[in-house]
Amino acid sequence: MALKVRKNKSPAPPFDCPLSRCMTLLGGAWTPNILWALKGGPRRFSELRIDIPQVSAKMLTTRLRELEERLILTREVKPTSPPSVEYALTEFGEELMPAIEAIAKVGRKVQKQLEGEAAFSDG
Repeated sequence: MALKVRKNKSPAPPFDCPLSRCMTLLGGAWTPNILWALKGGPRRFSELRIDIPQVSAKMLTTRLRELEERLILTREVKPTSPPSVEYALTEFGEELMPAIEAIAKVGRKVQKQLEGEAAFSDG
């Protein structure tokens, strides 16, 4: 016997769904980590490498360029010798932080739950 297909009670998302657009901005490997590292203020490339040791220099460069193109962060070349570059969140980038913080909060709950399940299964 075939199962009856139920209708979705949620309204259909608009053609140009705002949630999808936002997730497109936040998507991509290491993007949330980069934004998290920049939420405390401007960081140089080498500082970001220390903050996120698992990311390769090539991937970090790629993500930083993408985020700059999307107007989420700024790249400022400082007139030092040798020149240094600082990355910082734009106002728009800072508007994304509550969403990332909310995701991190849920992530901490998930992590605690998984740790509890692991402890339960070990005992």
